[in-house]
Amino acid sequence: MTQKFDVVVIGAGPGGYVAAIKAAQLGLKTACIEEYTDAEGKLALGGTCLNVGCIPSKALLDSSWKYKEAKESFNVHGISTGEVKMDVAAMIGRKAGIVKNLTGGVATLFKANGVTSIQGHGKLLAGKKVEVSKADGSTEVIEAENVILASGSRPIDIPSAPVDRNVIVDSTGALEFQSVPKRLGVIGAGVIGLELGSVWARLGAEVTVLEALDTFLMAADSAVSKEAQKVLTKQGLDIKLGARVTGSSVNGDEVEVSYTNAEGEQKITFDRLIVAVGRRPVTTDLLSADCGVTSDERGYIYVDDHCATSVPGVYAIGDVVRGLMLAHKASEEGIMVVERIKGHKAQMNYDLIPSVIYTHPEIAWVGKTEQALKAEGVEVNVGTFPFAASGRAMAANDTGGFVKVIADAKSDRVLGVHVIGPSAAELVQQGAIAMEFGTSAEDLGMMVFSHPTLSEALHEAALAVNGGAIHVANRKKR
Repeated sequence: MTQKFDVVVIGAGPGGYVAAIKAAQLGLKTACIEEYTDAEGKLALGGTCLNVGCIPSKALLDSSWKYKEAKESFNVHGISTGEVKMDVAAMIGRKAGIVKNLTGGVATLFKANGVTSIQGHGKLLAGKKVEVSKADGSTEVIEAENVILASGSRPIDIPSAPVDRNVIVDSTGALEFQSVPKRLGVIGAGVIGLELGSVWARLGAEVTVLEALDTFLMAADSAVSKEAQKVLTKQGLDIKLGARVTGSSVNGDEVEVSYTNAEGEQKITFDRLIVAVGRRPVTTDLLSADCGVTSDERGYIYVDDHCATSVPGVYAIGDVVRGLMLAHKASEEGIMVVERIKGHKAQMNYDLIPSVIYTHPEIAWVGKTEQALKAEGVEVNVGTFPFAASGRAMAANDTGGFVKVIADAKSDRVLGVHVIGPSAAELVQQGAIAMEFGTSAEDLGMMVFSHPTLSEALHEAALAVNGGAIHVANRKKR
């Protein structure tokens, strides 16, 4: 007998599993299909984010930063230690334990909310039917009133540096190094490349980042990207811009990489090479030819502003649709879709999705950059506040970076918040909340912020927009 569900979700990543749980909470009979298995061959929910992305990379970032602090900065606090050593295997093991706890937690949440978990590969057929191909070769077809496609993304491969999962690895492989490579190359100076490069640089690797673009962190505000490049270079990342990789040759346990830059053809040798040039949607064997859902030549599924596809009752969310490839974007799209299935008028504000790079210092922003606003002809006022003037940052010995608030010169409405420094992700989220409600810089400046906190830097930057900062000299008078 064919199983029937109100909602079938294909993919149990941060978009899919959140959508499934929300659907079940709203009283919809829900199934979630996932084929990914862990090293033990067991079903592992949570998608790229929990298994080989956001969570494991942050675990390594935190471990490596604590090592760097213990080795270089504890003496500032009056703490003396003996020789500081890093057990890489233990670090990797801790990361694996965190991943296992979280993926198991999703399974527990499915059970608690009544979501039916189905292991296998899901494929959308005509008439909102879904074929599930299982590991033993058998197939099952289930029926749904609504289908949510949330199959996620995978790392992009490039012909000039084919991944061999040994010397040349993608982001997944870079999370599993069992020792610190002496010479580490990273292709791509985006979020993934900078984070993974930082991990291994802190542990002693000589890291070279090859970035094809001439501009560093093009999506970030120019003041932030300039500061980030300076700080990361000081931390040991040799960032080569305008370096386009043309080929690679693996010889035993090392790889020679060829690239071109303004000076012509160049060659450099590494012990390990990470390819981190972006991600592409996973839509292989996801859609039958007659299912009615359409996609572009890159594999992105066409959807409207509410993630509805060309087939009524079929939706797509997360990395398989337009927009930023971010876990929090996927999760909120999943909730929006389920709410709309229930008849609610849910929507998302795509203009206020925060972006974060978890290097140290953290880099985060929400809203528009100063250069983008000026290109649009918008007159703005800008306020900045350095963490060097923050008592809380001084106490923590973490004073690098600043907060930047951009407001419309006419209305004073906050249009962008950009941070490089301690807890940047948390401070930008405060800005996102304020911007969602149309807050002005004056509004932020009138709010009471607890003292001493890092968030006071946001308060002062908002005050500085109109020349009213207290703890730093103002660029303009009131």
